[in-house]
Amino acid sequence: LMRVYRSSKFRHVYGKAASKDKCYDCVPITRNVHDNHFCAVNPNFIAVVTECAGGGAFLVIPIKQTGKLDPHYPKVCGHKGNVLDIKWNPFNDFVIASCSEDATIKIWDIPNQLLKRNITSPKKELLGHARRVGLIEWHPTANNILFSSGYDYKVGLCSWDTLMWSSPCHSTQDGSLLATACRDRKIRVIDPRAGTVLQEVGFRGLWSS
Repeated sequence: LMRVYRSSKFRHVYGKAASKDKCYDCVPITRNVHDNHFCAVNPNFIAVVTECAGGGAFLVIPIKQTGKLDPHYPKVCGHKGNVLDIKWNPFNDFVIASCSEDATIKIWDIPNQLLKRNITSPKKELLGHARRVGLIEWHPTANNILFSSGYDYKVGLCSWDTLMWSSPCHSTQDGSLLATACRDRKIRVIDPRAGTVLQEVGFRGLWSS
């Protein structure tokens, strides 16, 4: 049989490493990131979860501030446990949310100028989870709405003032439906407005995959 050879579109594409002064160097990245990414980026800042004695913290570095990072660079620190996830507000480049092993979600205002000191007081603190909060996600089309999931087997729908109860979760592009994967090896599609499960299917493999 004749084999059909498919050429790669990237066969002759090569990358060039940036010079050191255009990289982010000496950034102390955390070793405890749960199942999530350790950084979040928007057009103005890069946020990186970092190590911090006595609680959780993350760094907020201006995109244009490349090169070697000062070891005493100010942190955003206010959680009593490790920070497990951070997400920028898609409607406001100066607002970021974080969740932690301390079972809280915190909303932070980031100044548009370079940080001069640690930020320790959040704009909002959302309570409601009984155990650590592993994942957060902003609503893609509605401002100031945040989804969360925790180790208390609950998925939360958060506004600025309340945490309403409707596992990692993902939404459709318009945010009208949620999908969750749980330890009982089932994937569920949820209508957050009605608080009902529209579809449920079992799966094999690791629950976090």
